[in-house]
Amino acid sequence: MTTILCAGVAVIDFVYQLDEMPRRAEKYLAKDAWMTGGGNAANASVAISRLGGHARLVARLGDDAVADMIVSGLEVEGVDCALVRRFAGRKSSFSAVFIDAAGERQIVNYRDMDISFGAEWLAAADLGLFDAALSDTRWPQCGAAVLGRARERGVPGVLDAEAPIALAEEALLLASHIAFSAQGLRDYAGHYDLAKGLREAARATGAWVCATDGAKGVLWLDGGEVRSVPAVAVAAVETLGAGDVWHGAFTLKLAEGESEEAAIHYANAGAALKCAGSGGRASYPRRADVDALLSG
Repeated sequence: MTTILCAGVAVIDFVYQLDEMPRRAEKYLAKDAWMTGGGNAANASVAISRLGGHARLVARLGDDAVADMIVSGLEVEGVDCALVRRFAGRKSSFSAVFIDAAGERQIVNYRDMDISFGAEWLAAADLGLFDAALSDTRWPQCGAAVLGRARERGVPGVLDAEAPIALAEEALLLASHIAFSAQGLRDYAGHYDLAKGLREAARATGAWVCATDGAKGVLWLDGGEVRSVPAVAVAAVETLGAGDVWHGAFTLKLAEGESEEAAIHYANAGAALKCAGSGGRASYPRRADVDALLSG
């Protein structure tokens, strides 16, 4: 089974479905609500597991009930949490997520900034064999350590590059593949021209680069030429976690030996299926679902 080492943030999301986003200081009644695991790296690890890969997660949590929920939710999905560290006296991260009738979302996140960001322990840790690594930018020290280990082993090292990018400079230089969000690339480049930003990022890092832009699809740099892969059209119900599904699916296909372009097509299909469902991780697609959409 293809193994992906995922590194970064793991949280619990408390999700509220509303007709419109809250805009005033008053009480709102949710149409529906649920609790689900969240966080870029944790979500990507679940997506990888659903798609037939073996995911191992490196993350940092507090020593509290929220951490218990995070870990148990991941392990139910088959994610290996042996490299998740818990810190006594600290709080795990959690979010309030608001989703409107169009499927768009707002997120209010709490993070305990007193949990150690240090990743020195990873230098001595037995990370085992893995076929690719995927890191978010929420714990940049860990991202640099994991992507550095992937570079040493000659396997793909993918950075999910979300804003703010500046703190992840070392990880940017160690990644073999950088998948920016459109917002992340604008933050990195300091302007709104995504094509220009991709060229600048490729020159500065030497990595293969792309930018995901929701329903507008994906731009990627192919030998200096900016190319695009359109998003798969669906009636969006919920976009929460779609980007994380994309990064997990993209990394898994690279690890399986597919080209970057093929991996983009696969990841676009996986993200679209996520958007067509609701309930957080409950609507993450299985491999057979993605294969059926691509073959249809």
